[in-house]
Amino acid sequence: MSPAGAAQGSQQPAVPAFLPWQVETARAWLAQRDRFAHAWLLHGMAGIGKIDFAVAAAASLLCESSAQGLACGACPACLWFARGNHPDLRRLRPEAVALQEGAEQGEGEEAPAEGTAAAAKRAPSREIRIDQVRALESWFNTGTHRGGWRVALVYPAQSLNVVSANALLKVLEEPPAHTIFLLVADAPDQLLPTLVSRCRRLPLPAPTAAQASQWLAGQGLDDPQAWLAAAGGAPLAAVRLAQQRESACPDWLQGLWQQLAQGQAPDLGPLVEGLEKVPAGQWLDVLQRAYADLMLHAAGAAPRYFPQLGASAARIAARARPAQVAETARWLAQQQRLAGHPLNAKLFVHASLQRVVLSCLKG
Repeated sequence: MSPAGAAQGSQQPAVPAFLPWQVETARAWLAQRDRFAHAWLLHGMAGIGKIDFAVAAAASLLCESSAQGLACGACPACLWFARGNHPDLRRLRPEAVALQEGAEQGEGEEAPAEGTAAAAKRAPSREIRIDQVRALESWFNTGTHRGGWRVALVYPAQSLNVVSANALLKVLEEPPAHTIFLLVADAPDQLLPTLVSRCRRLPLPAPTAAQASQWLAGQGLDDPQAWLAAAGGAPLAAVRLAQQRESACPDWLQGLWQQLAQGQAPDLGPLVEGLEKVPAGQWLDVLQRAYADLMLHAAGAAPRYFPQLGASAARIAARARPAQVAETARWLAQQQRLAGHPLNAKLFVHASLQRVVLSCLKG
């Protein structure tokens, strides 16, 4: 049994590993570690595992006995990392993200500057705040625990507000010794240009359909191809979708599209009653993807998200005016920005579905 296997056999927590489609990229990249840049921007399509890559990369950089550039899983550094208490790792992430990940305040987590009861009552921040950046100063000014690297993970980097982004920029302009910053973002253009200019870029590719489907099947998803299509080819996004709903193509969308394909105005009452209990962001996302497919049909291209609705979508696209479909798609994107606001759920669903019906039936 390998040392890593022995550690797992004794129920030691496992060190984070790269996803299957990331291993080749990781090995080639980590082979350059002797001449690494002090800051890297890891970017690529949403839902392909960029944060997983960054965490596994941090483990590999901190490993004291790496195997082909990857974390060995057995050295003291790997065991500290697996337990979440490596002293040379810090994470800069919004409080809301930390809570979603089930994090507790401890090693590897930036200490909040606000420890009052009032601060405890406020909603978790969705931004990386300047006090989180400033809290790293004492960490920068101490030596690394074992004389190796120090790694700061920043994700999602687009959560930096203008003030915190500028504070981080100042750090990167005069980087601390032996410190590597790994910033994770969906796209570089979402970040402050001067911040991007201080980083080397590492674009992370999406997995092939075969790689993603095999991995999804291993996660226990039935019909992985359908879930992968619904997520636009992003496997981790497909897993999140499967946690939210029962089927890759929701029954309510299938019923709505079948009626619209026949030129019928559906009875919105039952549909509204069902969707008002669903978070607005979820059903709006389904409609946005369905409209993307309609526009692809209108252009003579294959659908991307819901191929099982191909016949119905083709009939709708043939009847509807392309300008109306495109305008409704833009309108749905605008409504998505309101999804987290305290709205009247029933009226919001009804107004949105009315807009959908009108755009699909008026040729």
